[in-house]
Amino acid sequence: MRRLPPLTAIEAFVQVARLGSIKAAAEELALSSPALSRRVQSLERFIGKPLFERRHQALKLNNEGERLLGMIAPALDAMTDAVEAMTSGTELLRLRLSVLPLFATQRLMPRLPELKQKHPELHLDVDTASHGIARLGDGLDAAIVIARDVDPGLYARRLDRNRVHVIGARALVEGPDPVTRPEQLAKLTALVHRDMPETFTAWRAAAGFPELEPAAIDHFDSGTLMLEAAAQGLGIAFMLESHFEAARDDRLVQLFDLTVESHYSYWFVCRPRALSQRPVRMFHDWLIEALGAESA
Repeated sequence: MRRLPPLTAIEAFVQVARLGSIKAAAEELALSSPALSRRVQSLERFIGKPLFERRHQALKLNNEGERLLGMIAPALDAMTDAVEAMTSGTELLRLRLSVLPLFATQRLMPRLPELKQKHPELHLDVDTASHGIARLGDGLDAAIVIARDVDPGLYARRLDRNRVHVIGARALVEGPDPVTRPEQLAKLTALVHRDMPETFTAWRAAAGFPELEPAAIDHFDSGTLMLEAAAQGLGIAFMLESHFEAARDDRLVQLFDLTVESHYSYWFVCRPRALSQRPVRMFHDWLIEALGAESA
């Protein structure tokens, strides 16, 4: 049998790679920073090459480290699940899912009791950080993202089709100078999500105002905060129809009687081989059924 490095060294490497910090990884593993550093260094000596670029207090994977992480992180996660399942006394399946906070709040969380009832053995680790697609296979099994399209090398299932809504505070239409015409946007701030950067420009072109410029454009990486900013009168949010309808916020109204198809949709995405894993397949099939009336 070929000799392997200590499992503790592999675990230390994966944690540092994921967290980007010796201190944070040490806290996660309940070790001192020097002890964790020694474990990472022992793995580097075993392999015979450095795995990180060391920058002051932070560590960044080099090319060799990226390659190693991609190969061993899924195996380590599978081992962790196997041990957890054995010690719990029941079969336990775990899905590591990346999902945008607004989708999670509006459309996923209200349905999770149904999933738990149908598959009580399936547990979710929910990750709301950005760049979910880029991290597939590195601590993530699947992702629910919003995008125009998805890399054809990945498995992707469109979850909806949508229209762009212009969303603002109710006071904008009930005040002394109500906002009723798109031209009035020239005096207002447009709120745009970083994952949907073309929403405003596509809307103004489809609405017949290709030269319209707002007073400013503010970018958000949180749909929840965009809705709140709009409700507080901080700007006009260019979001999806489903976002507005699911918010059920009496402070918000749809501005203008214009229907513009959105270039963006929500997608379920994973690596093709991940569909052969039971947790991924179970969640995928349940999600498609749960959103059946909304799916393309």
